[in-house]
Amino acid sequence: MRLDVMLARRKMRSRELARRIGITEQNLSLLKSGKVKGVRFETLAAICRELDCQPGDLLEYLPGGEASGSGQSSPSAQ
Repeated sequence: MRLDVMLARRKMRSRELARRIGITEQNLSLLKSGKVKGVRFETLAAICRELDCQPGDLLEYLPGGEASGSGQSSPSAQ
């Protein structure tokens, strides 16, 4: 997940994005760090809407499995 890159490009803080899309800062932090196993399409669409980007700008495929440190998931992540 390259969410931190897009936030920097748009000069937006995580707190502001979380408020705009209606999720907690903690859940957004989990998304940014790759510690979730999935993301709802609704949440992805809201992020793309607010950051004026496409899903491919945020997501990165890493061959051979999961990204480092992403072995955890959070059932409350939206």
